[in-house]
Amino acid sequence: MNKAHCPQVLSKPAVKPPSRRPYSALISRIIGRPLEIRATGSRKTSTSAPSRILAAPASGARIDPRLFQIAALGALLIFGVAARAFEITPAEFFVIGATALTTQWAMSAIFAVKFEAKSALITTLSLTLLLRAEALWPLAAAAFIAIASKFLLRMRGKHVFNPANIGIVAVTLATGAAWTTPGQWGTAVWLAALIAGVGSFVTWRASRLDVPLFFLGVFAMLLFARATWLGDPLSIPMLRLQNGALVLFAFFMISDPKTTPDGLLPRIAFAAGTAMLAYVFIFHFYKSDGVFYALAIACLIRPLVELFDSARPYQWRDATISAADRKLILPAE
Repeated sequence: MNKAHCPQVLSKPAVKPPSRRPYSALISRIIGRPLEIRATGSRKTSTSAPSRILAAPASGARIDPRLFQIAALGALLIFGVAARAFEITPAEFFVIGATALTTQWAMSAIFAVKFEAKSALITTLSLTLLLRAEALWPLAAAAFIAIASKFLLRMRGKHVFNPANIGIVAVTLATGAAWTTPGQWGTAVWLAALIAGVGSFVTWRASRLDVPLFFLGVFAMLLFARATWLGDPLSIPMLRLQNGALVLFAFFMISDPKTTPDGLLPRIAFAAGTAMLAYVFIFHFYKSDGVFYALAIACLIRPLVELFDSARPYQWRDATISAADRKLILPAE
């Protein structure tokens, strides 16, 4: 057939097959970015709209969230020392830091992985802010246990325990020569608000803002329910929630992306369960530092929860969709 006699056939555009996800474009516009649907191994993972609302913007995906955490914890430490609110000596900071970095280097060499100083520095700052001891050796022991646990206690490709948390729990339970510092922080509203503000930014950059919000929300509900049941004034639970150590724990410890579930619903369950355990330890076993024991138990249970978690594993500097990831969004099937 002569091509000149059928121009309409040649100029007719190809008809695209109907999309298998008719609502993807609408959802993408609602949440402000494309809906991510990727394959990880043999399973598909997706990021829901609620989790994307609490996630950092894609433009900062290549900035390691640990840098923000180091800056925030370092600023809190400098402020506390300058204001003479914290009884911290240079020797304590040096012992914790030297032990943490040395252990990180040694374990990296033994397991043939890249030496990463940022995680060790975060553990150093956390232990320096939250742990006190009669001598230097319990502090060194806590730093060693914290870093070594990341390499020795692993499941499904993740370390089981939050490093600083397990270091604190181990030395306070085993030695009797160390204790946590909830009292040094006081209950000043401005300090709690400052920590919460800085912590909100840090956890938002790490796409984990939901964890401290749900933890504090559930813990607050339990405190107010208890006060109502006992007929106590509501100022009592308010003072408890203003404790700087509790806020620091919520925004800088329990929210660690590597020791929280990857999916949104499992993270909510993880945060709420930790809050309930903390309430039991504090008010039924009379442990003032019960939040640390609660997190240790929650981390033990977390691998079981993650058996039903299909979300993609968290990677530093990859908490949000990068430019390269966008090529994999909504792939053709």
